[in-house]
Amino acid sequence: MLLYNISIALYARLVALVGRWNEKARLWHQGRKNIFERMQQSIKPEDKVVWIHVASLGEFEQGRPIIEQIRKQNLDYKILVTFFSPSGYEIRKNYNGADYIFYLPADTPGNVKRFLDIAHPEVAIFVKYEFWLNYLYELKRRKVRTFVISAIFRRNSTFFKWYGSNWRKALDSFEQMFVQNEESKELLHSIGFDNVIVAGDTRFDRVAELAQAVKPVEIVEKFKGESKLFVAGSTWGPDEDILQELINDNPEIKFVVAPHEMDEGRINKIIAATKAGAVRYTRCDATTDFGSTQVLILDTIGILSSVYSYAEWSYIGGGFGVGIHNTLEAATFGLPIAFGPNYHKFKEARDMVALGAATKVESAADLKAWFAPLRDDADHLQKVSATAKNYTVKNQGATPLIMKMVFETPSI
Repeated sequence: MLLYNISIALYARLVALVGRWNEKARLWHQGRKNIFERMQQSIKPEDKVVWIHVASLGEFEQGRPIIEQIRKQNLDYKILVTFFSPSGYEIRKNYNGADYIFYLPADTPGNVKRFLDIAHPEVAIFVKYEFWLNYLYELKRRKVRTFVISAIFRRNSTFFKWYGSNWRKALDSFEQMFVQNEESKELLHSIGFDNVIVAGDTRFDRVAELAQAVKPVEIVEKFKGESKLFVAGSTWGPDEDILQELINDNPEIKFVVAPHEMDEGRINKIIAATKAGAVRYTRCDATTDFGSTQVLILDTIGILSSVYSYAEWSYIGGGFGVGIHNTLEAATFGLPIAFGPNYHKFKEARDMVALGAATKVESAADLKAWFAPLRDDADHLQKVSATAKNYTVKNQGATPLIMKMVFETPSI
C-alpha cells in the first residue's frame, strides 16, 4: 500500500502542475480545492446519505437510473454523487436529481477519513470500475454497506494477477457485486467471491426511459421534412472524414452530425466540404428555411438522444480513437449502427455486431458498403432495426433488481 499511496499523492501533484497549461487538469485540481469545507457547509450530520461514485459521464448514466429510482420511491435518503473526472462533473454539476455533487478527493488515507467523516454514508455504490483502495478499506472498517453496480471484470485485470492481492482485498468491502455478464461472475468466483449477481447494465433501463420521454426537437423536425435522416453522434475528426464521402454521395438523404467536441476548425471543415450545404443548429430557429441544405451540425448538448428518434440510420463516433461512445441511445430507437474499429471494450457493441444490428467500418468504402443495402432494401432495414430495438428491450431490468437487493433486502 505504501507504493499505492505514494503514487496517488504524486498523481495529484502532477495534475496540479500540468493544470498550468492543460484545462482538464486545471479543472481536476481546482475542483478539489476547499472541498471538505464545501462539503461541511452542505451535508448535515443528521442526513441519511447514499453515496454514489462515478468516474465520468458514461458511468454517471449507469448510476442515474438508481438515483432516479431512489427519488421516485421517496426513500428517506440524501443523495451524494462524486465524480473523478472533470468531463463528467462539469456537465452534471447542476443535476437536480442529487442533493450534493462534488469531485472525489484523491484516495489518500487522510482525505478518505475526512471525506467519510463528513459524508457519513449509510450506503455506498461504486459504478462499473472505480476501485479506490483506501476508500474501500475504510468503508469496510466502518461497516458501511458498499456495492458495485454494472461492473465488468476482465481476465487481464489486476485482480487476477499474482501481484493483485491488495486489489482482491478491496473486493472484500462489497456486500454484493452486480456484474454485467457471466464471465465477470466466473472470474470473481475463481478468486473466491460468491457474492456476485449477474444483473446486467443499468444503461438499458436508462435508454428505455429516454425513449419513453423523448421530446420533440422542432428544428430537427423541420430540417428533416419528408426526407430520410442519418444521425452521426459523438463524432471526432476521423469519423467526420469518412462520413463526408457518404454525405456527398447521398444528396437525397439528410444528415445530422453531432461532434463530441465543438471544435470550430472541424465544424467549418464539414460546412466547407458538404456540397449540398451545411448549417449549425445554434444558428437556426423555427423560421429557418432549410431548402436543400443537407447537413445540420448539432453544435449543442443535451438533445442528441431525442434527435435519434427522427432517424433511420446512425453512426457512433470514437472508434478511430480510444473507443466508441454510447451506442444504446441509438439502438433503443431501432437504428442500425456503424462505428469505427475500436469497439471491443464495449460489451453492448460486441453483442450488437454479433447480432447484425451494428457493423464495424474502417474506411469510407466500408461505410458506403454497409449503408447501401440499408438505404435500398426496406425489408433489410426493418429487420436490422428490429434486431437493435429487441436487443435493448431484452437486456432491461438491472435497476429494479439492484434496488430490491440494496434497499429492500436486510444487510448481511
